[in-house]
Amino acid sequence: MSDELIEHEHEHDPDDDHDHHDHRHSHMVHRHRDVTGGTARAAVFGVSDGLVSNVALILGVAAAASDRSSVLVAGVAGLLAGAASMAAGEYVSMKAQAELVERELAIERRSLARQPAAETRELAAIYRSRGLSEERAREMAEAVMLDPEVALEVHAREELGVNPDETGNAVAAAISSFLAFAIGAMIPLFPWFFTEGNGAVIASALLGLLAATIVGIVLATFTERSKFRTALRQVTWAVAACAVTWLIGSWLGSVV
Repeated sequence: MSDELIEHEHEHDPDDDHDHHDHRHSHMVHRHRDVTGGTARAAVFGVSDGLVSNVALILGVAAAASDRSSVLVAGVAGLLAGAASMAAGEYVSMKAQAELVERELAIERRSLARQPAAETRELAAIYRSRGLSEERAREMAEAVMLDPEVALEVHAREELGVNPDETGNAVAAAISSFLAFAIGAMIPLFPWFFTEGNGAVIASALLGLLAATIVGIVLATFTERSKFRTALRQVTWAVAACAVTWLIGSWLGSVV
């Protein structure tokens, strides 16, 4: 083989690392949705929470004092307070989780560097517990330990149950949660910008039930569950929340 050909074979393409990363996933039989990142979860729960909490709040206030201004103030306040609270809670929760994972990864990284033999035995023991023979488990563990980054990823998955590259984005989840909650909370509030009284109450209730049904169907589509049962579950919780707040609002309106 000529020197020119040898040199060509050893040239490093800057896209090789990216292609290698893509190749690791090219053998997958099917794709999975990202269920750990947090953004999709925050959006789904945000819409559902915003819808249920605000429709219940609006109907409760309407039962106590049906004038339009009171309902609008309560609805807008519920939207803003709920969206801000959801976003803050989602951010703090995901940030704390990510920091905890990073701490555990740092511990694991130090251990891999300082005690490679012990970590190899530990990984081999995990593989043996999965049903591999002692020799095969040792061979696999030794092969994994040849690359420090691969070793860290495998140990993180096996010992911590996490993917080091998928700890989630706290800011994205917070923004997604805020917007989703606001959208859900706006749906039952919308009629009160144009009308009031029983007409607005009925419109809020109907929009809330329709939106709860749609949320249930969307959830069922993602999870491949029964659309009817998932939608019924969403509607049932929405109706229960509205009934409770309506009864409390009616009682307060009669005694205050």
